[in-house]
Amino acid sequence: MDNEKKSISVSQFSSIVEILNPSMDDFLYIYDLQNDYYYISPGAVERFCMDSNEFYDVSGNHKKFVHPDDFDMLAAELDKIVEGELTAHNMWYRWIDKEGKAVWINCRGQVTLDESGKPQFLVGCINEIGKTQAADNISGLLGEKGLRQEIEKHADSKKSGFIMRLGIDDFRAINENRGFDYGDMILHKTVECIQSVLAPEQKLYRIVADEFAIVDFTGKSEALAHNLYCDIRWAINRFIEENEYEVFYTLSAGILRLDDLVNQEYDNLNKLSEFSLAEAKKRGKNQSYIYNSTDYAGFQRRRKLGRAMRQSVNNGFQGFDTHFQPIMNIGDGKLTMAETLLRFQTEEIGSVSPIEFIPLLEESSLIIPVGRWVLHKAMEACKYIQRYVPNFCVTVNLSYVQIQKSNILSDILEGLEEYDLSPASIAVELTESGFLESDECFIRFCSGLQEAGIRLALDDFGTGYSNFHYLYDMSPDTIKIDRSFTVKALENDYEYGLLKQMVEMVHGINLKMCIEGIETEEELKKISKMGPDYIQGYFFGRPCAFDTFLAKHIT
Repeated sequence: MDNEKKSISVSQFSSIVEILNPSMDDFLYIYDLQNDYYYISPGAVERFCMDSNEFYDVSGNHKKFVHPDDFDMLAAELDKIVEGELTAHNMWYRWIDKEGKAVWINCRGQVTLDESGKPQFLVGCINEIGKTQAADNISGLLGEKGLRQEIEKHADSKKSGFIMRLGIDDFRAINENRGFDYGDMILHKTVECIQSVLAPEQKLYRIVADEFAIVDFTGKSEALAHNLYCDIRWAINRFIEENEYEVFYTLSAGILRLDDLVNQEYDNLNKLSEFSLAEAKKRGKNQSYIYNSTDYAGFQRRRKLGRAMRQSVNNGFQGFDTHFQPIMNIGDGKLTMAETLLRFQTEEIGSVSPIEFIPLLEESSLIIPVGRWVLHKAMEACKYIQRYVPNFCVTVNLSYVQIQKSNILSDILEGLEEYDLSPASIAVELTESGFLESDECFIRFCSGLQEAGIRLALDDFGTGYSNFHYLYDMSPDTIKIDRSFTVKALENDYEYGLLKQMVEMVHGINLKMCIEGIETEEELKKISKMGPDYIQGYFFGRPCAFDTFLAKHIT
């Protein structure tokens, strides 16, 4: 064997490699250590940032396509190989591809010696260790690469039928609670359950982790696809029963009806199936969702809006603005407060409703920097208005995300000091949405407001069923009645009496009452008879920019 290694020439090796190159994903190479010459499979030139698949000055040329952070490590090992200190090479490091991205590779090789016993060649193989596997040994299925090949095999014809993407719900919990070996068993059994109900023409692939894909190009309808999903669920439930409920789990499915899709390229189908499965899980899990282009357009808009808001935050909050709506004291009819409201618009998207963009801010946690910015804008406005209305107060809406994930109380206290405002100059507005009375962080925040003398308003009171439970834990100073409740009271005697009793109850426990949504003088007169403390609504003014607010209500 050693003699055979010695006798092979570089030209013979390169001829063999050129024959094998079309049939291999990996790259074979030979490094002539004595002549400082390197030859690698021609396909490497198409994949990596190298000028040619053969070159002299091996170390110098490797510097062109080896990641800079890894080059010194590689060069040191190659020197040892040339000096005869190492007889084998096995290293993980990074090469740079044609797009300038780092690609992890495993470079292995053996050193052959010449007749005098000196190192002559390093012969070996390079493979991408981060490359997607073609098959999965746990499930026994072809992987994502096989799915791609199956779809691209039919690229020349209009495909009919469906693709179903399946995902085990909360599979991570199974691995964490029972261990990875048990998780692998569940994957294997899940595959068996799916395969037990598949038709011969339907093909199953394991995509990633706990996700699978079923492909059927025989023109079956979405109704039959849903029936298949139900059969799979039945098979899974049967396995769970036979396993004596040792573990319980469910599957969600996203279904693509191929007949409706113009773009049937793999990347697009993969993207839409990912969305469909995510939508099924978002809607409660253990169910199927059939792809809908309107839903997907909404998803794309949310992503686009999310990117726009992230860019805005990074560009000094350009596109965000604060508007202010007056709150009147019912006793003297004078302006006493203003609610600070966030607005957002871009040239590309236009003006966006808070109902749409605020949930996205919360989901992304961008509400933390944006909320801090709003807080400072509100305090800045308050400081200016107090020149004309000495006891003026601004209210600021806070999200549960700000309370749970940031030290918003410190931000408020620092802002009061920065703008030289008294604690009575600001009131925090909270809604019950997102809060739980058992949340220690939330209760600690409310206690901190009390200790600092900062007022707390419970917003949208009357829209939920558990509001009264919050009066104890939150200890608010003011209760705000939502417009929807106000409208009912104006239109229905029973609701009117109920709201009147709520006002009396609130006053009975020494709290203030603010009624929102007053739009006409008639509404104002009727609601005023109840004796609330504050009134807010379009009758006094719509939310507007700060300069407009000053012109209308202050100067």
